[in-house]
Amino acid sequence: MADQLPALIPVPLLVLSILAPMVGLWRQKLAFWLAIATIAFSTAMSGWALAHVIAHGPMTYKFGGWEPPIGIEYVVDHVAAFVSLIVMAVALAVVVATRRMAEQEMQGRQGLYYSLVLLLLGGLTGMVVTADLFNLFVFLEISSLAGYALVFLGGRKGMLAAYRYLILGTLGGAFYLLGVAFLYFGTGTLNMADTLAILSASEATTAISAGAVFIFIGLGLKMALVPLHLWLPDAYTFSPSSVNTLIAPIMTKVGAYAMLRMFLSVFPDGYLVDEVPIGQALVVLGAIGVVFGAAAAFRQQDIRRLLAYSSVSQLAFIAIGIGLATPAGFVAALLHIMNHALMKGTLFLAVMAVRMQTGATEVPALTGLGRRLPITTAAFTVGAIAMVGIPPTAGFFSKWYLSIAALEQDLWVILAVVLISSLLSAAYLFRVLERAYLVHSPADMDGTNDELEGEARRSRIPLLSTTWEPKIDVLLPLVLLAASTILLGVFNVAVVRHVLEPGT
Repeated sequence: MADQLPALIPVPLLVLSILAPMVGLWRQKLAFWLAIATIAFSTAMSGWALAHVIAHGPMTYKFGGWEPPIGIEYVVDHVAAFVSLIVMAVALAVVVATRRMAEQEMQGRQGLYYSLVLLLLGGLTGMVVTADLFNLFVFLEISSLAGYALVFLGGRKGMLAAYRYLILGTLGGAFYLLGVAFLYFGTGTLNMADTLAILSASEATTAISAGAVFIFIGLGLKMALVPLHLWLPDAYTFSPSSVNTLIAPIMTKVGAYAMLRMFLSVFPDGYLVDEVPIGQALVVLGAIGVVFGAAAAFRQQDIRRLLAYSSVSQLAFIAIGIGLATPAGFVAALLHIMNHALMKGTLFLAVMAVRMQTGATEVPALTGLGRRLPITTAAFTVGAIAMVGIPPTAGFFSKWYLSIAALEQDLWVILAVVLISSLLSAAYLFRVLERAYLVHSPADMDGTNDELEGEARRSRIPLLSTTWEPKIDVLLPLVLLAASTILLGVFNVAVVRHVLEPGT
């Protein structure tokens, strides 16, 4: 069965996404259990694949027995297995935790919702394991179409956000496909390893260089790299809470992985720095994006929009690591893919729990939250200090590795960008924590209900009437994600030495 592992990660997700709507028509709640069983299975296969790769090396799977470059090949190496496990593990925790919220928001459309969730995850994991450039495009569009539909479920504003996402995402897919066409005309193959071998043995041409530029523009749109990020803030803000809690931690990270895969498996070493200055462009755009995203987040009052712009900033860190085009830079980028998935999963899940319990989404409405929802607020706090980069959380170590990789190339400005970003992150996230812990809400004061409501109106601080934590199926995944940001920070050396360094 180990030989089938590369296919056993995405294929069950894609196949059972077809059954979920039919199951939902029969029993709405069964659609959830079908989705959970499928996601758990793919998560287990990803974990098994990672253990197998560490012990025995990369695995390949040839569909239909057709040998590449004619046939489609799946390859699971250290990097693919690592990213697949992160995506599926975070998705499993989020789908479990958002069940109650999904029931409220979907109202009888659970079958459709979980079908789209499985389709999204099937597309994302397919992007991770495929070794074929056109097949990557197919999976890219599968995940994107599912993402558009999920955002569309957010009502009128969600529809407008999904429309913008659709237009820009389609442009991204078109640019990527155009770039693949240029590569195919220049090499005669779509297999990544075959493309690498042909490009390594031939001279650089204008067509190949143009193809590389188009591919990275398309993937830059998919990963929301500044200035191609315009779809992301609205998509995260106006999609249903059960949706943004899922797509925020994982979707753009797979786009970043695809970009990294171009450096590792498609273009020869140094080509994207010496022949085409894509690496330099990623470093410059990443540095701008880090500061811009953090500064924009500071100005937001809606906590979801604040976290959306913080994602723009954090994704720019990954772009810098990729653009450095060194093993140390790739390690930093991959480590931050993992760390950001955990941190953003924790933060969005905490925000969803607060919205489910109180209805609050604005920063002023979080006043006194630390005393009313202490566990939820503590989990948010862990995610926040990890985003700032305070040790021993995971966020500190990816920034540390990125700083080392930059200093190896005497890029002191990147170190300054990391420090500035940490200060700005502390400013906008600690503003939220100050509201939650240090500012007293009228509901915490003594007095009658009429007096409390009058004080709330005068201070423009909403009354939080809820004083209990969410149910255990929400709270447990939230606590596990928060704990993981600390544990994987403490044990980051094991991840780097046994998984990331051999993979890069």
